[in-house]
Amino acid sequence: MRVLIVYCHPLQDSFCAALRDTVLEAVAAKGCEARLIDLYAEKFDPVMWGDERRIYNLAAPADPALQTHIGHLKWAEMIVFVYPTWWYGLPAMLKGWLDRVWAPDVAFKLRGDGSIEPLMTQVSKIAVVTTCGAPLWWSHLVGHPGRKTILRGIRALCARRCKTLFLAHYLMDASTPQTRAAFLGKVKRKLERF
Repeated sequence: MRVLIVYCHPLQDSFCAALRDTVLEAVAAKGCEARLIDLYAEKFDPVMWGDERRIYNLAAPADPALQTHIGHLKWAEMIVFVYPTWWYGLPAMLKGWLDRVWAPDVAFKLRGDGSIEPLMTQVSKIAVVTTCGAPLWWSHLVGHPGRKTILRGIRALCARRCKTLFLAHYLMDASTPQTRAAFLGKVKRKLERF
């Protein structure tokens, strides 16, 4: 299976970096081919400026900076998103990547009646590996907006029976070496089974 890992964290020594490395190990252990997109390391520009937005619905993005990302997206059969949950959602860098790369004629086609046709049907699995400062109960109370963006919105553009996996280390701000080690083990086990 071809697995695209989309990693988004500004600190290379963060716990999310350890999660990224664990994801890469789990993918390798299953003999899958992996590609890594590290949005901060490559200084991805998440901003969609006016000119880009004005022609957004007309055709696939023409910006040369997006072509490698589009190629990775079309190559993938499984996507694993690794990021911290900030303010209950996706970091701005990752949200901007979705805005600019998961575009018309790349991830979906706009129909004349306003509906969309999914174009990412080769993607049969999506996983999220994240950290949350809030407890699980509070994340449920506020509606898990980041989780819904990926596991509902993005999933809708993929294979009809696309499987999903969501793994979160809640109460990250109060975590301990033990809770972090346990979560790393859980990520490895669950991803290898997934």
